[in-house]
Amino acid sequence: MFLNFDGTINRLRSVGSWEAVSYLLLLFVAMPLKYIWHKEAAVEIVGMLHGLLWMVYVGLAVFGQIEGHWRTQKTLLFLLASLLPFGPFVADAKLLRPMADRPQKISS
Repeated sequence: MFLNFDGTINRLRSVGSWEAVSYLLLLFVAMPLKYIWHKEAAVEIVGMLHGLLWMVYVGLAVFGQIEGHWRTQKTLLFLLASLLPFGPFVADAKLLRPMADRPQKISS
């Protein structure tokens, strides 16, 4: 799941997983390093990485709506999930995994 980039759904699953992990690192590693041990660089590095991953996740969610003809409600759920800790993990389990398990149509 963390490194599967075949198709939009798998890209969204992979980036969502990395985005969620980066958010947890930011909250539970970088922030304590900053405020307890005064290590500003941890938040700068992890925060920038998390921000980049979040933008890619949002872009892939919008691209998935365009490419996959998803309902706007589904895309809004992905965007809401991106704002919550563990949200992308829940979105992956409840929305993306069932979509990825479906057989894909092959167009000729």
